[in-house]
Amino acid sequence: MASTSTSPPLKKSRTYSYTFRDEWEEQYFFTSFKGKAICLICQASVSVGKKCNLERHFNTVHKSYDIDYPTNSNLRRARVKELKTALSAQQSIFKKTVSHSKAATVASLKVAHILAKKKKPFEDGGIVKEAMLATADSLFQDFNNYSQIIAAIKDVQLSGNTVVRRIEVMSEDVDLQLRSDLEKCDFMSLQFDESTDIEDTAQLSIFIRMVFEDSSVKEDILAVLPLMGKTRGEDIYQAFKMFIKDINMPLQKLVAVTDGAPAMVGRNIGFVALCRRDPDFPEFRSYHCIIHQQSLCSKVLNYQHVMTVVLKIVNSIRARSLQNRLFKSLLDEMDAQYGFLLFHTGVRWLSRGKVLQRFLDLLPEIIVFLEGRGEQVEQLSNPKWLSDLAFLNDLTSKLNALNLELQRQDKTITELIGSVNAFKVKLNLWMTQMEKGILTHFPSLEKLVRESAVYEKDMYAEHLDLIRKDFEKSFSDFMIIEPVATFITNPFMETDVTDTASQIANAFRLSIPDLEMEIITLQADLHLKARSSHTEIWAMVQKSKYPLLKQSSQCLLACFGSTYLCESGFFTMKILKSKYRSRLTNTHLNDCMKLAVTHYTPNFDKLAENMKCQVSH
Repeated sequence: MASTSTSPPLKKSRTYSYTFRDEWEEQYFFTSFKGKAICLICQASVSVGKKCNLERHFNTVHKSYDIDYPTNSNLRRARVKELKTALSAQQSIFKKTVSHSKAATVASLKVAHILAKKKKPFEDGGIVKEAMLATADSLFQDFNNYSQIIAAIKDVQLSGNTVVRRIEVMSEDVDLQLRSDLEKCDFMSLQFDESTDIEDTAQLSIFIRMVFEDSSVKEDILAVLPLMGKTRGEDIYQAFKMFIKDINMPLQKLVAVTDGAPAMVGRNIGFVALCRRDPDFPEFRSYHCIIHQQSLCSKVLNYQHVMTVVLKIVNSIRARSLQNRLFKSLLDEMDAQYGFLLFHTGVRWLSRGKVLQRFLDLLPEIIVFLEGRGEQVEQLSNPKWLSDLAFLNDLTSKLNALNLELQRQDKTITELIGSVNAFKVKLNLWMTQMEKGILTHFPSLEKLVRESAVYEKDMYAEHLDLIRKDFEKSFSDFMIIEPVATFITNPFMETDVTDTASQIANAFRLSIPDLEMEIITLQADLHLKARSSHTEIWAMVQKSKYPLLKQSSQCLLACFGSTYLCESGFFTMKILKSKYRSRLTNTHLNDCMKLAVTHYTPNFDKLAENMKCQVSH
């Protein structure tokens, strides 16, 4: 029979804890601090605070104390008290030093945060410190603690390199807060747009809109990604795919994508098309920016015969310094409404309308100035051309008003659709009135008609109809979701349940029969109907009772309608990375953009606790 060997049982590791006794203070000159036994004489600590260790240390290192300070004597007790007081004072100084260093670090973080918010260079931290010292020298000179105030300001770390490090850690902290909200939100949508910086590096701006269980919404910047090579749809797709893998983004919550770049909308190799073919992406809706589409609609009118003359005259005056000075002098002499003409910039949405309005307002002064130069521009005396100028000015001013109405943060897709629909109705009204010769809504044209009585009302009505048709065509994607938005805005309105359920199901890929039952139950819910006037009605709707309708309202609320945040972000980027800061790296541009645009506030105290706080040298 074979013998079997058994291994000895493993010994259990034990953790002992020893309670410090008060009598050991006088007996061995030890005290307890934060669970450690510390010698009052030499401030040494023993590894295990048990009696034998304390006794061994005292008898080995401080044996003479038994002779100088006899046991149970008043002299020994007084010496113990004296040593404890000295140790407490030492610890107090250390705590004060650490606390002061932390306060200086927190102040440094806050100043760096202000610099980032105001889009200022890193080196401006030194200017802030210099200004603080100059201010303190004037305000606190007569204070008793003047020297302490100056010393505290000098301790704040605000060198250029320090500000860079502060911005890096604050950007990371803000990013962590955003990722935490990403995990908590129910649905989200993204908006993308691309622009080049001062160094011709293409920067992809990404903003996110998150909707939470209580129907609250947060919009914030997600990232600014550099595109070092080409900016095709596949390049944008690869950069974004790499980014979402790095942050482990919960893509299953994505419901919509809004784009502003031409590379986004390709049918086969556009960014959106590539995302739809990627199995990692869920089914989502996609929209081209509503502001971009409105801007494109405004360019369908072929009024080059007006714009060519206007721009030629404006450039002949503004592009030459002498002519510009002479024209300004003339405007001052004639007490004109404005002091100068405006340049036209094709990439700016509102530029054409503003240039035309300024040109028309200064038309008498322009004619006088050109005559003074011996120039005759026959169009300026042609009633037909002038009526075209007035009509184009009135129409572009209305398009500019719509554009400004669409440009706003935290504006829902429902509000944007409402603004576009209202403008289409206005176009019908203006077209009808134009055919009848009513020019109430075209004040510039009406004024010129009273003076010259020359205008082609049928042609202008046709142009209005052309814009209306282009609006119908360009905004067809938004019209699909309009019935859903109408119901979500007012769920207790009279509606065809089957049609409404079908429209919601088509928009968000949901079950029609289940939606029909939920709509009927919701509209019969007396408790909710009593609160139907409440603006946050869907925050009161229970997800457990109406899961599909709640999901539909949240998905609609999550949708961006425009890339306004990206466009305003590019304005921030142009300030941050200007010709004076062209060496700003892509990483630091991303960090500065986040702090300048984000609604999150860095946790200054927590960041300071995780740093080695040292005062400025």
